[in-house]
Amino acid sequence: MQINQEDPMTSEPTIAEHEAPVTNDVEKGRIIVVEDDSDFRDSIVETLALYGFEAIGAKSALDFYHKVAQKSYALVILDLGLPDQNGVVLAEFIRQNTNMRIIILTARASLESRVSAYKAGADTYLLKPVNTDELIASVESNLGRYSSAGEDEQARGVNPLEPLSPGWQLVRATSTIIAPTGDKLGLSLKEVDLIAYLASNPNYVSRQELTEVLGYDDVTSGSKALDVVVHRLRQKGAEHGMKLPVRTVRGKGFSLSEPLTIK
Repeated sequence: MQINQEDPMTSEPTIAEHEAPVTNDVEKGRIIVVEDDSDFRDSIVETLALYGFEAIGAKSALDFYHKVAQKSYALVILDLGLPDQNGVVLAEFIRQNTNMRIIILTARASLESRVSAYKAGADTYLLKPVNTDELIASVESNLGRYSSAGEDEQARGVNPLEPLSPGWQLVRATSTIIAPTGDKLGLSLKEVDLIAYLASNPNYVSRQELTEVLGYDDVTSGSKALDVVVHRLRQKGAEHGMKLPVRTVRGKGFSLSEPLTIK
């Protein structure tokens, strides 16, 4: 099976308990694909290999736990509908216990599903069927600049998994945003959710979508509450001499004005 615009796959999740150690070390460019459909999983692994990535497949959450106990990985491509555990639960476990970047690849297109995945720690959310160019661009974006020249970069003391300039960084575990200068600012949970969601969307995000992401049910009061969150966030940054990269898109919503990495 080829990865193209005619290959949708769907599946339903169940939740299972697990006990497995996971290493926190990240191996340069190594990817694990967690997908229960063998044909689709193999096609993704083969495509990644064609683009120079070292990739391996896992057919279930349990298979994932076994594999990461033996080797470390830089990135996981994760289906939400696994046979033995909800993919959102697995994503949350990965975020809390490893340094892996997380790409969700699923047929679930609802806003609720996207929000749940991002709150669990996903870096990118892609829909099946996935276009090969979009998949590879997402992988490269999450890993930083990765190429066959990685060994030469490493010999020069450059880590190919790290951008040459750190840029803005959002650390979920400590609810902290770090400026390119290294200055740190503590955030509220709403502020973390706001910035993380903006960072996960390349274009602007509408006001209505953001009110839903932040958990406000009423559109009118939620819109006002969103303005309060943004105002306080900017004020907090200004008080610490930081101009945060949250930009207002007039009449539409909000976006990030500078690149930001989620950790």
